Amino acid sequence: MRLPSYIRFNNAPAGRDLPLRLIESVFVAICAMVIHRHADGSYLAAYRSTVVALTIVFAWCAMDARGTPRAAPVKGALLTGLGWVFCEALAVAVVKLMHPDYQPSLRSFAALGAMTVVGIFIFRMARARGARTYSVAVVGRGDHCAALVRNVEAMHEPIYRIEARFETGEETAASLDGVPCFHDIDAFVSHMHTQRIDELWLALPLTDEKTLHRFIDAFHNELVNIRFIPDVSNLSRFQSGAVNLDGALAINLVATPLTADKLAAKTIFDRVFAACAILGTSPVLLAIALAVKLSSPGPVLFKQRRRGASGQPFEIYKFRTMRTHAPGDGVVVQARRGDPRVTRVGAFLRRTSLDELPQFFNVLRGEMSVVGPRPHAIEHDDLYQDIVDDYIHRYRIKPGITGWAQINGFRGETDSVDKMQRRVEHDLYYLSNWSFALDMRIVLATVVRGFVHINAY
Repeated sequence: MRLPSYIRFNNAPAGRDLPLRLIESVFVAICAMVIHRHADGSYLAAYRSTVVALTIVFAWCAMDARGTPRAAPVKGALLTGLGWVFCEALAVAVVKLMHPDYQPSLRSFAALGAMTVVGIFIFRMARARGARTYSVAVVGRGDHCAALVRNVEAMHEPIYRIEARFETGEETAASLDGVPCFHDIDAFVSHMHTQRIDELWLALPLTDEKTLHRFIDAFHNELVNIRFIPDVSNLSRFQSGAVNLDGALAINLVATPLTADKLAAKTIFDRVFAACAILGTSPVLLAIALAVKLSSPGPVLFKQRRRGASGQPFEIYKFRTMRTHAPGDGVVVQARRGDPRVTRVGAFLRRTSLDELPQFFNVLRGEMSVVGPRPHAIEHDDLYQDIVDDYIHRYRIKPGITGWAQINGFRGETDSVDKMQRRVEHDLYYLSNWSFALDMRIVLATVVRGFVHINAY
C-alpha cells in the first residue's frame, strides 16, 4: 500500500523541493566554471555550457530533489552527491558521442566530481540538521493504518514522526516498529497529553462518521492539529491520492497515477534516450536493414497500427521478420515457435529483440516511451479488454519498447487468457509504482538479460 499524495499538508517539505534543486544546480554550474578557470581548460572547453546544461537536465529528470529517508541522512547526502556526479559523467558521454573531437580531461572531471560530492554533502547535512519534525498520532483500522505509519517513516526527509496509533478494529493492540498502539480512547488521549503530540490524523473510511466525531469531540478544547486522511483503498484503483482542481480537493479513484510533472520528466528522458540510442546504434540499424532487404522480398520495415496513450492509434515500426503475406480480415496471428513465415534473419532478430530497434523512432515521434506496457495489435486489444480485468488501464500512459512484464518473463506469444491477465497485472503494477529508478532498473534488466528470452521466437 502506497502513501496517498494528500498526506502532504501546508507545512510539508514538497514546496522546498524546487528551491533545493535550483540551489544545487547553481552550485554544480559554479563548480564547473571554477574547474574550467583554474584547471587546464580542456575538460569543458567550448562545450562546458552544453555539459552543464545536460547535467542539470539529467539531474532534474533522474533524481528526487527530496533526497533519501532521514533514517540515514549521511548515506542520503552522499548518494545525492554521487547522483550529481553520475549525471555529470552522463552529460560528458553524450557530448562526446555527439562531438567526437571533444576531449574531456579525466583530472578535471575528477576535481569537479570531488567538489560536487563534498559541497552537496555539506549542504544536505546542514539542511537535515535544521529541519523541524512534528509528532503525530494516527487513528485508523488494520492494514491501512499500519501501512500509513510505515510509509510516513519511509518518506524522504519526513517532517512528521509517528508516535502513537489508535486501532479502531478488532485486532489485538500491539506495537508497530516501536509505535504504541491503543484501543482505549481515554488512554490514547492521556498519552497524547503526556507526550505533547502535535497532530492527530484520522485515517478512516468515509462512512465512519461516528468515529470522526468521537475524536474531534475528544480534542475540541486542545490546540492539536486534526487532519482527515480518508481511507479509499477499497475504491481507488491506483492509490494515486488527491489533486487540486482549481482550489477544490479531489481524491483520485480511477485516474492515471502519473502526474503531469512526472509525465513531462519521463518524456524528456524518452526523447534524450531515444536520440542517443539511434545515434549509437546507427551502424547496426543500417546493417540490419540491409540483411532484411537481402533475406526476402518485401519492405525493410513492418508497420502495424497499435493503440497508444488514451487509446489513440499509431503505426509501430519494426524490422520485418516474416515473409510478406496477406493476413485474414480482422485476424492477427501471433508468431509461434517454428513459424514458417519467419525468415532466418527474422528468427535471429526476434530472438535478440533487435527487430524492436526502429521503435526508438516512435519514441522520438512522441508515440511511445522507452519503458511502459508493450502495445498489442488492435485486434487483440478488442478481444482482451472485455475478458481481462483492468485491461483498459494499460492505455493510461504511452506504450513502451520494454516493460516490467517483459523483464519478468511475460513476453512473446500470449496463447491463453491467464497469460494475458498476468501480463496486465505486471503492467498495472508498473503504473502504480512508477519512478525514474524503476525505469532505469527495467532498462538495465533489458540490456543485461532481456534481449534473448525463451519466449522470443
